[in-house]
Amino acid sequence: MQYPSKTIEEAVNEIAKLPGIGKKTALRLALHLLKQDEKVAFTLSEAITQLKTNTRYCKKCFNISDADICSICSSMRRDKSVICVVEDTRDVIAIENTAQYNGLYFVLGGVISPINGIGPSELKMEQLFSKFPGEDIKEVVLALSPTIDGDTTAFYISKKIKEYGVKISTISRGIAIGSELEYTDEITLGRSIARRVSYFEE
Repeated sequence: MQYPSKTIEEAVNEIAKLPGIGKKTALRLALHLLKQDEKVAFTLSEAITQLKTNTRYCKKCFNISDADICSICSSMRRDKSVICVVEDTRDVIAIENTAQYNGLYFVLGGVISPINGIGPSELKMEQLFSKFPGEDIKEVVLALSPTIDGDTTAFYISKKIKEYGVKISTISRGIAIGSELEYTDEITLGRSIARRVSYFEE
């Protein structure tokens, strides 16, 4: 692809590094920003800088947070006896949007994937297991995407925490096998959370 200037080419190359954005879309975005008032570009640049410098992870659940303890973990209205284990922050957002869950979360930071060289030690497994039996946890909801890697991760976690006598449930299989949790519509995801079933009864 030919560019009218080196500056445009560099901008396109950087924008195209974002997931789901190809060179044509990146060029369209670059040209759009070029047409805007300088304030728009500077505001966007500042927001991205703040994203990297000010965002932190909750010390309890590892969800993205503005403080050391996120608003969910610090809320007095949440049921602290239930923990929903998810892959990443996008899944927390998806479940929260259903308004069907009132417990806490734990963000693993990924799933076990041998083919990609990701084992339990690359995830927040030890931090999760350290909550047992230290905290009064009665139920663990395994809300992982119904993929091979997601199921492998759920099986691994269930085996590790079964000895603590907590109820282990998983989201209902209303979500299609092989699909990603973040792309599931809110109604289906909400029903899956509300109608979760015991992990060991499947």
